[in-house]
Amino acid sequence: MIFRTEPRSWRTVLRSLFWRILATFWLAIALVAGLATLVGYALQQDSWILSRHPGVRNLAEKWTNVYEARGQYDSQELLERLKRRHHIDVQVLGENGHPVVRGTFPPRAEAYEQRESGNSRRLPWRRLTEEYSSSKTGENYLFIYRIPHGELFAWQRGSLFWPISAVAIALIVLTGFSLLLTLSITRPLNRLRSAVHDLGQTAYQQNSLAQLSRRRDELGVLASDFNRMGARLQSLIDSQRQLLRDVSHELRSPLARLRIALALAERATPEEGKAIWPRLEKDCDRLEALIGEILALARLDADPGAALVIDLPEMLNQLKANASLRAPEQDIDIHIEPGLVLCGWPNMLERALENLLNNALRFNPVGKPIEVRAISGQEQLVITIRDHGPGVAAEDLLQLGTPFFRAPKQTASGHGLGLAIAKRAVERHGGTLVFGNHPEGGFLVTLTLPSTARDDSATV
Repeated sequence: MIFRTEPRSWRTVLRSLFWRILATFWLAIALVAGLATLVGYALQQDSWILSRHPGVRNLAEKWTNVYEARGQYDSQELLERLKRRHHIDVQVLGENGHPVVRGTFPPRAEAYEQRESGNSRRLPWRRLTEEYSSSKTGENYLFIYRIPHGELFAWQRGSLFWPISAVAIALIVLTGFSLLLTLSITRPLNRLRSAVHDLGQTAYQQNSLAQLSRRRDELGVLASDFNRMGARLQSLIDSQRQLLRDVSHELRSPLARLRIALALAERATPEEGKAIWPRLEKDCDRLEALIGEILALARLDADPGAALVIDLPEMLNQLKANASLRAPEQDIDIHIEPGLVLCGWPNMLERALENLLNNALRFNPVGKPIEVRAISGQEQLVITIRDHGPGVAAEDLLQLGTPFFRAPKQTASGHGLGLAIAKRAVERHGGTLVFGNHPEGGFLVTLTLPSTARDDSATV
């Protein structure tokens, strides 16, 4: 049996849970950095600084009230105190564009600013302007603030808003992404846990993981594999239960006959005992054969080991030779297409083909050959076995292969396990076994098995 893995496309790789988790963390980090940058940019806006910085907040109103109430000297002193405390230079211009007071901005700094006016990035301060209109006199003043970059950065670092906002942004973004990532993992795991519980209670339902198995990531693959495993285990459990019921029913009849024969043998005379003992021996042989077939059916569910390359022509020819010893009057016509290669478990497949041939030998009339054909399909190998017997009623075809089922009109001896063993063996190879009636008469069995690549140099 050959398992082929297709190369993973880039879309499949991107749907992988590994890349989704990695992308989630990277996207969260990128969003945190981006939002932090936006917040930092917002903090650098002139309006934000004017409304929040303790050195310039409400300074225009305070200075105007002092200037109009106490004159130039006190208003100049207010600007100099601001210079000493916050290192901020202030100029106040009137409506005529001339300074109202001397201010704190030195002339050499003003000359330097004029020389570097085309390259403001080289200036060591941040220049801000604010217009203010007096509510008493109606005069308009233009305030020019020059805040050193060191003072501005120290204020931003010392302000609680910046670290709190950065932490809040990081927590909100990471919490949202972590919640989505956690739910995308825990919800499928909870469904798998529920499916495991149902499987432990032998009440597994295949549709419980149908939605999860449609995912394209590792959890979807796991759900698909688990679904197949659960269906397989549930089928095995159901088949074992049915097998135990059927075994108990089938064993009861020969055991009852043995018990009656033993009771009769105890009371029989020596002459009567000679007639009873062959019956006992026959029932023991029948019971031994039944137990052997039951064990053969049970062994099909065990681990068969590694698959091997099967020489199908040699196997069929050997089965033909064995059948000729049992039924020399029957003829078996074998035709195998050249170049067929099959991998599997030889003992298991040989037992299946032997049971199918034995079934054909029971019903095939003398003078007409049993036809065995092996041909290749699309990555498949098809084997057909046809006899020219009476066939099987249409209503009984679907039940063939069920353990201990025998068609009502079947007169040949058997326990109803031969076809069941063959069907189970074919299914273990990943194939199918179909029973039907040939259009020209007789019974037809079709085996479809996975095949390896063809080798045209092979001969039969």
